[in-house]
Amino acid sequence: MQRTPLGTEAQYLLARYAFETLGYRRYEWKCNALNAASWGAALRYGFVYEGTFRQHLIAKGRNRDNAWFSMLDSEWPARKAAFERWLVPENFDAEGRQRTSLSELNAVR
Repeated sequence: MQRTPLGTEAQYLLARYAFETLGYRRYEWKCNALNAASWGAALRYGFVYEGTFRQHLIAKGRNRDNAWFSMLDSEWPARKAAFERWLVPENFDAEGRQRTSLSELNAVR
């Protein structure tokens, strides 16, 4: 589901549920600090990098650093608008390629 409308819509629905139904103040994303794809996804979805927990745990016999990201309830209206603008069918051409990236929409604040 990486970089698909379905994967992006799933993140949108999770964030909407967290903020609008559960009333959460923050939505977190954490990943292995070495996982560039996950790091990039977090930024694309509109999460803000908060820092790295160094030697957070041991995985497969190695130290693992975790990168932490968050989205706050105060940021949600802008993120929601970006997700919704990205997800409209008009944002995709006949081959299913996006016309405007979610990263671009999240950069407009």
